[in-house]
Amino acid sequence: MERDDFERLLVEHTDAWNSHDIDRLMRLFADDCEFDASGGPEACGRRFEGRDDVRAAFADVFDSMPDAHWGDGRHAVITDDYGVSEWRLTGTLRDGGRIDVFGCDFLTVRDGLIVRKNSFRKQRPPRTG
Repeated sequence: MERDDFERLLVEHTDAWNSHDIDRLMRLFADDCEFDASGGPEACGRRFEGRDDVRAAFADVFDSMPDAHWGDGRHAVITDDYGVSEWRLTGTLRDGGRIDVFGCDFLTVRDGLIVRKNSFRKQRPPRTG
């Protein structure tokens, strides 16, 4: 993948998250994609494998924070198939708690589609009030 195309993919990935359009977001992912969530019981957080599982995990994120926004994006292409996006996630949880944390995604691509999203974010408890 050309460097400029890869950088556009990284930006589009963040824009798709901010659109809360699951179809738009999933168009960026390969059928055999994987998502390593930042939290969970495994060393990798929690791994979701395949389009259906990844889609469900992403839908859960949108459902848990209907106003989620990934701002202050910075994107870097590291190699032909590996890049990183940094962001600041803000949003309100269903119970009213507010999230405001920095994080990043390490993204692996193949044939112009994301095959692995490895997500990290700071561990900060939601704020109330």
